[in-house]
Amino acid sequence: MNLHTRAQTAQNLHNNSPIVLVHGLFGSLDNLGILARDLVQDHDILQVDMRNHGLSERDPEMSYPAMAQDLLDTLNAHGIDKATLIGHSMGGKAVMAFTALAPERVDKLVAIDIAPVDYHVRRHDEIFAAINAVTEAACPSRQKAAEVMRSYLNEEGVIQFLLKSFVDGEWRFNVPVLWDQYPHIVGWETIPAWDRPALFIPGGNSPYVTPEYRDDLLAQFPQARAHIIAGAGHWVHAEKPDAVLRAIRRYLAE
Repeated sequence: MNLHTRAQTAQNLHNNSPIVLVHGLFGSLDNLGILARDLVQDHDILQVDMRNHGLSERDPEMSYPAMAQDLLDTLNAHGIDKATLIGHSMGGKAVMAFTALAPERVDKLVAIDIAPVDYHVRRHDEIFAAINAVTEAACPSRQKAAEVMRSYLNEEGVIQFLLKSFVDGEWRFNVPVLWDQYPHIVGWETIPAWDRPALFIPGGNSPYVTPEYRDDLLAQFPQARAHIIAGAGHWVHAEKPDAVLRAIRRYLAE
């Protein structure tokens, strides 16, 4: 599957590897735009819509091996031999899975607020309920959809994030498949160790990367290091973009 993409050419290339930006669950290629706008100064940038999201193809499977294969197919389609992969949440797991599929195609790896573990928890049921309520109400506009969603969700930032994928009265993600495949999305199958430096960027207030996951993380990414962003939750890059970009740029410069 070749994913829907947005490509940008670096303003000053400096022989740097291209960067592929990979969004999380319920997202689209726009979600990491705040990183793209900075990193395009000296890297070619490829933003992707993952399968069942945005304008990419729909498919009944949402496993990480399948998502990694999509990324490989997309790199091949764009003639990219080796790339730096940066992913948030589900996208972070997808880029980690890519290291098991094609380790030689990875220059550097950044995972934002996610660990390579099976979380065994459902954190998104209220979001699914809000999304389905909007569909059942046949909301014609984002304003009406927001009104419906506020009965289910109390975080306005989450509502506005979701509404970025509500276009012309329809969701731009495949809700039935995401619901059906949710155990795979929060799950994980252990991958072989990728023995290269990797950067993990957890939010200090987030439950997604905690000390209990340290051993699993280091078993699969033995040269990983973490840069915790204090005062940030799961959407670290949106809450503290300057701090995230500083951490990424330090890592890329090594």
